[in-house]
Amino acid sequence: MTQKARANGNETKPFRIIIHLDMDAFFAAVEQLDFPQYRGKPVIVGADPREGQGRGVVSTASYEARKFGIHSAMPISRAYRLCPNGIYVRPRGKRYSELSRQIMQILYDFSPGIEQVSIDEAFLDVTGCLKLLGDAPTIARNIKQRIRQETGLTASVGIASNKFIAKIASDLEKPNGLVIVEPGTEKAFLKDLPISKMWGIGKKTEPHIRKMGISTIGQLAEYDVKLLVKKLGKAGMHYWRLANGIDHRPVSAFGPAKSMSEERTFEYDIDDVDILKRKLFEIAEDLGCALRRKHIKGKTITLKIRLEDFSTFTRSHSTVDYTDSSSLIYSTGLSLFENFDRMGMKVRLIGIGMSNLSHPEAEQIGLFEEDDSTSKKLDHVIDMIQEKFGHKAITKATILRNKRNGK
Repeated sequence: MTQKARANGNETKPFRIIIHLDMDAFFAAVEQLDFPQYRGKPVIVGADPREGQGRGVVSTASYEARKFGIHSAMPISRAYRLCPNGIYVRPRGKRYSELSRQIMQILYDFSPGIEQVSIDEAFLDVTGCLKLLGDAPTIARNIKQRIRQETGLTASVGIASNKFIAKIASDLEKPNGLVIVEPGTEKAFLKDLPISKMWGIGKKTEPHIRKMGISTIGQLAEYDVKLLVKKLGKAGMHYWRLANGIDHRPVSAFGPAKSMSEERTFEYDIDDVDILKRKLFEIAEDLGCALRRKHIKGKTITLKIRLEDFSTFTRSHSTVDYTDSSSLIYSTGLSLFENFDRMGMKVRLIGIGMSNLSHPEAEQIGLFEEDDSTSKKLDHVIDMIQEKFGHKAITKATILRNKRNGK
């Protein structure tokens, strides 16, 4: 794949050359790397299955486990029923993050234009690197080789003229794949792929699109765009452009995290309001601590609730100033919880997320910074004690009171 030019009226613009790299079954692959006895066997990373009675979901499944129909986000109880003899392990976040940082550092040796979109995938804009490092396939093969040599893991790569096509391409020949989509062939490449491959079309949207007689990306590309917008709103135009291979989004180098969250999946469905409030308090404490540790603050606090029938809801509120205060996160989450109608149903999962994030150097001084000083000092002291002596070394009286009351 070489850099070419696209004629647009009297203007000639060069193609961008984008690489999307996606690690293969990352969490499960790390487990197989660290524990050779797991290699060649179905490994499922996620919650404890408890012999089919476990709560929570699958984080990642090895390719051996996927042959049984197991996939990420599947309830762990269903995964156990599909593969009771699989190897079920709990996630080791610290180890995964360590390898992720090593992989991302390798990518920076090939291009300064890196957009990390998750712990195990990233986009690279290599348009300006060709004269120095060779053509895009050469760069991609060298990246894959470096990752394999330095970490023992494999990655799949897609190369295209935009992010959307590159991401789809990286998924087509997993594991250890390399798919190249030449500029000008985008529509032909997409034509026969199912709409489930479309970036952004989820389980809720796909049935609506299929009811319109659309089952492939090619059919979506040829659909009347005005009718599509009428039926799907602004998203209809977005989907139509992607289906036609049009994606002008740049690779956003050095992009910060977009959100942080903490959540709990209960071993049994909970109806006790006091227990739910205590869990919200614990979640707010953990989230606040994580934000402060990364020197990040946010404005938008989101409550997440999954009910006993698996229906999932979110409710959000934006604060006046950026915050990392555990107390403010809790009080906001609690207010959202108290105003949420559970319709008499029990709760399976509850969580709090923080988005609209900012690093301290980007902030202005908050309007209520002085009033919040006591809370900040308390958070700081608790963080220091927990960092030195462990998470259970100290906690706030709200949790202790609830525990003494048997909550």
